[in-house]
Amino acid sequence: MNILHVVNVSFVLPYYLGRQIEYFQKKGDKIFVACSFSKELIDFCESKNVVFLSIPVVRGINPLMDIYALFKLFLFVKKHNISVVVGHTPKGGLLGMLVGYICGVHRKFYFRHGLMFETSRGFKRFILLQIERFTGFLADKVICVSRSILKNSNGLKLSEFHKNILLNYGTCNGIDALEKFNPEIANQDKVDQLRISLGIEDSDFVVGFVGRLVNDKGISELVDAWKLIIKDFSKVKLLLVGPFESRDGLSEACIKFIRDENTIVHVDYTNDPAIYYCLMNLFILPSFREGFPTVVLEASAMKLPVITTRKTGCVDSIEENITGVFCEIEPISIYDAISKFINDKSRIESFGNFGRKRVLEDFSQEVIWNDLFKVYHS
Repeated sequence: MNILHVVNVSFVLPYYLGRQIEYFQKKGDKIFVACSFSKELIDFCESKNVVFLSIPVVRGINPLMDIYALFKLFLFVKKHNISVVVGHTPKGGLLGMLVGYICGVHRKFYFRHGLMFETSRGFKRFILLQIERFTGFLADKVICVSRSILKNSNGLKLSEFHKNILLNYGTCNGIDALEKFNPEIANQDKVDQLRISLGIEDSDFVVGFVGRLVNDKGISELVDAWKLIIKDFSKVKLLLVGPFESRDGLSEACIKFIRDENTIVHVDYTNDPAIYYCLMNLFILPSFREGFPTVVLEASAMKLPVITTRKTGCVDSIEENITGVFCEIEPISIYDAISKFINDKSRIESFGNFGRKRVLEDFSQEVIWNDLFKVYHS
């Protein structure tokens, strides 16, 4: 089959697809990608021998750009005889399902990676909700990336019950816990060099975060909790790996504190987060909403205990008091969760070992790929 994936930005391609492409190619399928233009798009698709289409997939509502992107997609689908359309994220999903419907493609799959409207209010929430329902209406199947996404999809009637499916225990692509997120194969010399370059000492207790530094991720609350941590504990570091973004951006005061505080280490976007997990003793994701936070599974695969929330997606990412603990999205609760690990380091090894075991057993990439192959070819 000729399978077209429509996404908004190229940096998600290694996470949403990655080595899945080779798996499908070996099965005889041909993969195509439509995405907003970037050098990363070109490099990724050339490395995977994938034909791509560069189109403006903008996050917001932009009728002229959206119609132009839809027209380009229409020509691309017809030219390459696309038989399966897979849409990712709200805008990529909407464009993908629309062009599939217009072109009469009978296998249209929408990956529901998250619910953007959860943290929106008023008219914006209403519009996002209706777009989600319309995309679900156009799709033949809606692949929910977590149990809580599936539950909310059914509860809010975002698409018909029979359309909503879950692959194994969740995620869109599984986790590579053997060759990528594996602490046993980490290059210790490179880890030590990175530790020195970032000013982190061997004796520091490092709390880590990987992701976009925005309000939806609970970064403001984490920073306020950190102000309490550094009053009560010494030899601690907060390692924040990810970019600041203007959309849903942090306050200037929060950004200034992150940049000025000597116990906080900030690293911009990286396409190789595995080595940064090696510097951490504890991982935290105090997010307001997720689809399925793969960073939690990455951290677990690297034998890190996890602190996260009971919000959509996050609630599925740990086993409470086995691989991690839950906190509320408020400074005192975050402080309490972090301080308990600092005061009782005996839990770290146990949580980490169980976390890696869970990832290996429940989130194998090959299992997800095999399920996807069956879904696309059904």
